[in-house]
Amino acid sequence: MKKIILSILCIIAVFSLNSCSKSVNNSLTFNNQSEGTIYINFRGGIITVPAGQTSSIKEIPQGKYNYATTFEVPAGTTSSSSQGDISGTVTLNAGTKILLFYTSTLSNGSYTLSVTVSNSDDLSQSASLP
Repeated sequence: MKKIILSILCIIAVFSLNSCSKSVNNSLTFNNQSEGTIYINFRGGIITVPAGQTSSIKEIPQGKYNYATTFEVPAGTTSSSSQGDISGTVTLNAGTKILLFYTSTLSNGSYTLSVTVSNSDDLSQSASLP
């Protein structure tokens, strides 16, 4: 009887340990709908996202990370500016999905890059954005 109980406990332990996912399932997505290429400095590397393209990073460890964006301007532009979350800090908890959405306007030779950030975390909890 003891062997049966011990065997059942061992089987339960094996299934319990195997069901724990080692994956954090975090992602950071850069959707560039601006008129030029953007460059994001993130975790010691540069991510290049051409106009009209999207780039994602997955399986990022939990934590707080800084990012900064630089951008190309169209030919003939006389001035440029940015608005929104062009740089900042993102906080990744287990299962966090963050989208940085880039758009631009060009008016009378003045180019403006705009960035908005959205987050899948419940913001009434401890998650935070820039």
